[in-house]
Amino acid sequence: MSVTLHTTQGDLKIEVFCESVPKTAENFLALCASSFYTSSPFNRSYPGFMIQTGSPASGGPKVSTSIYGSLFEDEIRPSLRHNARGIVSMANKGPNTSGSQFFIIFAPAPHLDGKNTIFGKVIGAESIEALAKLEAVEADTKGKVKGEARIKHVTIHANPLAG
Repeated sequence: MSVTLHTTQGDLKIEVFCESVPKTAENFLALCASSFYTSSPFNRSYPGFMIQTGSPASGGPKVSTSIYGSLFEDEIRPSLRHNARGIVSMANKGPNTSGSQFFIIFAPAPHLDGKNTIFGKVIGAESIEALAKLEAVEADTKGKVKGEARIKHVTIHANPLAG
């Protein structure tokens, strides 16, 4: 299964690891299907590390929710590692606090292994180019994004290789 995040900086196609992390994948895909992420800003960015999104457009950057009615448990899998550019992982405030917010890493971040649920990866050359454009968007020293960076809308694909 895959989704395309149509962002102000280009399209990011993400392969979702439905079999490895089913609860996290179900939450993410259901939020995508409900248009929850439409107009969501990328609220934090640290070039060379990661960019974060997933708060509703009407909420603040600290809003995180799930389809389960509350934050939910991590699905940490030793086989899934923060070992490459484009890994997609749940943001959290500590163990078992996954919700709607997620981030995409710009570079390997092994210090996050075992702390954040990895549920996907960016796929395709065009998506990697869009990720580079997102990384180049201006942010202040605290990571607050100053430039235009948001999810315009999301397309869900049944096949990770679908157009």
